[in-house]
Amino acid sequence: MREDTALDQLRRWQESGGRWSVLARGTGTVTIALLTCDTGEEVDRMSSDSPALLAYLGERTSSEEDLPAAAGPVQRPMPVARDRDTTGRPRNARPRDALGRPLPSGAPGIPTMPDDLDLTPADALLQAQRLLDDGLPFHAHEVLEAAWKAAPADERELWRGLAQLAVGLTHAHRGNTTGAERLLLRSAERIGSYEHRAPHGIAAGRLSTWARTEAARLGGDPTGDVPMPRLTT
Repeated sequence: MREDTALDQLRRWQESGGRWSVLARGTGTVTIALLTCDTGEEVDRMSSDSPALLAYLGERTSSEEDLPAAAGPVQRPMPVARDRDTTGRPRNARPRDALGRPLPSGAPGIPTMPDDLDLTPADALLQAQRLLDDGLPFHAHEVLEAAWKAAPADERELWRGLAQLAVGLTHAHRGNTTGAERLLLRSAERIGSYEHRAPHGIAAGRLSTWARTEAARLGGDPTGDVPMPRLTT
């Protein structure tokens, strides 16, 4: 990682909605995992000895910690009270835009899917497709992720691949081509393994090919628009 680009890369990742976590610190070096905005899945890693990057990080270990004040000693962030549901699970009450990026508190946003979403596979596919067609891949990913968590063991990796496909689309439309390429390729691998046994009319073979094609196209033309796919045959 070149010194003059390390900090820029981390900032671009965070500004596009991605998260990061410090994996290791050495004497004047740091290794950082670049994570997806939603599931926190590792997409890439970067290692650098950039003084600018090290100064930017300070003592922080993740993007969830606030930047230190411009002057004075580095401050540890105060614990933040989180909105929780009746079972005690945390809810993200912060408004988000159409691509799932956090907005300032109180700003108008696009409602996300409920935490307790419970749909049949057919309804999940129908709702996810409608959201994709409406240009809302982040919201489609929430539907597909709920289906993944509820799926029987023999279908789980297929639904996980579909959720990753929607997250890849989200990153592509945010302009984060690195994350988009990697997630689309991971989704293609998972979905493709179901090519000859996909349930619920899921077009596994076509979707796997589509994801690989779009990932390759993003690598050659990162400014190009990524179309929304059809999930079923």
